Amino acid sequence: MSDLEGQQITEAQREALAAELSDMEGPQRAAAVEAIAHARAFGDLSENFEYHAAKNEQGLLEARIRKLRHRLQHAVIVEHTSTEQVGVGSIVEIEDEQGEKMEIEISSVGGVSPTSPLGSALMGASVGDGVDVPAPRGSWHAKVVAIRAST
Repeated sequence: MSDLEGQQITEAQREALAAELSDMEGPQRAAAVEAIAHARAFGDLSENFEYHAAKNEQGLLEARIRKLRHRLQHAVIVEHTSTEQVGVGSIVEIEDEQGEKMEIEISSVGGVSPTSPLGSALMGASVGDGVDVPAPRGSWHAKVVAIRAST
């Protein structure tokens, strides 16, 4: 199964992805077509750097559009309102071994992925729980200080 299939996201995260997709399919796609048309005016396409760069940008844009559509079609919408256990959509305050605190959101969209080492270590944890997070230079320990649901 692809890492994009069945991703758990909140309704707010789905709306953010849909807004990004709408922007890409509208204004950004139109700008890419305009850039290609402008570059064609420079003449010979075989040695026209601007044309090739514009076509490359269009290809990257279309790939991102396909990826976003796929994500939205296969996403599993979850509503996580628990402040008792960490889940997708939770905003978690953790404290590391040096006493440094950080706040993270468990999210596949703009946060810490629930399948990442930190995300998977925190999933299901409660306030006061300690978790060990595997890392390339050795695992580190964090304590869950607070949990709140994202809005």
